[in-house]
Amino acid sequence: MVIFEIILLSVGLAMDAFAVAVCKGLAMKEVRPKNALIVGLWFGGFQMLMPFIGYFLGSRFQKNIESIDHWIAFGLLALIGINMIREALSKECGEGDASLGFKKMFVLSVATSIDALAVGIALAMDNAKPIYIAAPAIGIITLGISFMGVYIGSIFGMKYKSKAEFAGGLILILLGTKILLDHLGIL
Repeated sequence: MVIFEIILLSVGLAMDAFAVAVCKGLAMKEVRPKNALIVGLWFGGFQMLMPFIGYFLGSRFQKNIESIDHWIAFGLLALIGINMIREALSKECGEGDASLGFKKMFVLSVATSIDALAVGIALAMDNAKPIYIAAPAIGIITLGISFMGVYIGSIFGMKYKSKAEFAGGLILILLGTKILLDHLGIL
C-alpha cells in the first residue's frame, strides 16, 4: 500500500471520530488544549489499536478465504463507507455531552473505531498492505483530526460534521473499489 493510500484510509477512518469530536467541542463551554488532546488521544489510540486486532483476526482466516478475500475487503469497506454516508445525511449529533470521563470516552472510542477493526480485517486480506505502518498512521491522523474537531465544533458547530463524514465514507468506498479492481486485474 502506498503512503498516499494509507493517508487516504486514515483520513477516511478518522471522520467518524472527527464528527464525535465536533459534537464534544459543541457541548463544551470552553475548549482547552488539554481537553482537545484527551479526545484526540482516546480516539487516536483506539483507531490505532483496532486495525491491529482486526488484522490479527483476519490473518487467521486469510488462507481459508483467499479466493474471495478481495470481495470481503471491498464489502467491508463499502459497508463502512455507506454507513458513514448514511450517518452524514441523518444530521444527528448524538449526545451533547462534554464529559471526558473514562466510561464515556471508552464507549465513544470503541464506537468510533469499530470500522477500524473491520478495516484491519480487510487489510489482512490484502497482503500488500503493511499493518505496522497503516495502524500507527490511522491513530496519529485520527488524533490530529479529532483534536482539531473539538475546536471546530466549538467555533463552527455542525457546519462541517456531515460533510466530513460523507467524504470519509466516499473515500472508504473508493478504496474498497480499488482493492477489488486490483485483484480482478482491471487496474
